[in-house]
Amino acid sequence: MTSPVRPLVLVLANALLVVLAACSQQEQPQMPTPEVGVIKATPQSVPLQRDLVGRLSAYRSSDVRARVPGVLVKRVYQEGSDVKEGQVLFQIDPAPLQASLSAAQANLASAQATYANAKIAADRARQLAPQNFVSKSDVDNAEAAERSAAAAVQQAQANVSTARINLGYANVVAPISGRAGKQQVTEGALVGQGDATLLTTVDQIDPLYVNFSLGINELEALQTAQRDGSLQLTGAGEAKVQVLLSNGSVYGEEGLLDFSDTVVDPATGAVSLRARIPNPQKTLLPGMFVTLKATLGERKNAYVIPQDAVLRDASGAYVLVVGADGKVARKQVTAENPREGQWVITSGLAANDQVIVSGVQKVQPGAPATATPWKPAEPADQQPAADAPQQ
Repeated sequence: MTSPVRPLVLVLANALLVVLAACSQQEQPQMPTPEVGVIKATPQSVPLQRDLVGRLSAYRSSDVRARVPGVLVKRVYQEGSDVKEGQVLFQIDPAPLQASLSAAQANLASAQATYANAKIAADRARQLAPQNFVSKSDVDNAEAAERSAAAAVQQAQANVSTARINLGYANVVAPISGRAGKQQVTEGALVGQGDATLLTTVDQIDPLYVNFSLGINELEALQTAQRDGSLQLTGAGEAKVQVLLSNGSVYGEEGLLDFSDTVVDPATGAVSLRARIPNPQKTLLPGMFVTLKATLGERKNAYVIPQDAVLRDASGAYVLVVGADGKVARKQVTAENPREGQWVITSGLAANDQVIVSGVQKVQPGAPATATPWKPAEPADQQPAADAPQQ
C-alpha cells in the first residue's frame, strides 16, 4: 500500500521546479536593439574628378640658330634669364658680311651706270629713227641693251638687299619672348657653315602645357555613362585642372583642358589630353612631373556618403541600410572617386535610404536596429577641454 506522504512530496517538488523555472526566465534580460548612426541618402550632382599624372612642357619653344656663316664673337644675354622678342642674344663677326654688302652696293652702282648709258643710247636711236638716220635693227639693238641694263640693275638691287639682310643676321635675336637656356656654342666657334648652328633655346613658360593621358577603357565607360544620361562630360576649354605640388599643396592657378586627341596611342592604349596652366610666378618648369586633379564633367543623381559606411568583401562594395521595417538590409553599390573621406556612389542606392555609418559591426542583415542621425566625430584639436580644477 502506497504511503499518502509520497505523492504529496512529489507534488511539492514539481511546484518548486515550476517556481524556479519561472524565476530563472525572469532573471534573463532581453538584449536591447542595437543603435546605429545613419545618414539619409540624397541624390545630387557631383563633379567627376580624376587623379592623374602629367608632365609639364613649354607653351612655345623656339631654337635660336645662326642663319649666316661666321665666327661667334659674343654672347649678349645671361643664361637662364627672361628675354624679349627681338632682343639680341649673340653677335657674329660682321666684317665679312659688311664687305659683301659693300661689294653688292658697288655692283649696283655699276649696273645703274650701265643702265643710264644704255637708256641714253636707246633714246637717241628712237629720236633718229623717224628721219631714217639709223636703221631699224640699230634701234632694236639699243632698246635690247636698255632692257638688259634695267634687269641688271634689279638683280644688283636684290643682291644688295640679300647682303643687308645677312648683315642683320650677324645680330642673333630672340624669335619669341621667354626664358633663354644654356649657350650651346662658345665664342670663337665657326657657326652657320652649311647647317644653321643651334646656339640656344628660348622657352615660353607662362602659361605652361601639362600633358597627360586617360585609359581607353575608362574613357569608354565615361562615354557610356554620358549616353545613358548619368554623366555630363565637359569639353575642351571648360574642364578644369588643378596641379598638386610635390609637398602636397595645391598650386594656386587653375588650368583648363584645351586639347583632346582623337587617336588612341597603340603603345599605351590611352588617349592624350592637354591642359593650359597659368604660370605668372614662373614657379613651374617644363619637364616636371606633377599630380593632377582633373574635373572632367558632372555626375548626375549620385550619392556622397562617408567612407566608413562602405564595406567590401569578395562580391564587391556594399552598404548596410535600415529599412522601413526597422531591419538591416544589405545593398551592393558602385563606389568610385574617393575624396576627402567620402565615396561617390553611382548605383545601388535609392533616395532616402538610411545608410548605416557608425555601428556597422553591431548589426547583421535581417537583424533589427534603431536608427539615429549620424554625427561626424570632432577633430582632436576641436574637442572641448576637460574642466580645469578649481583653485
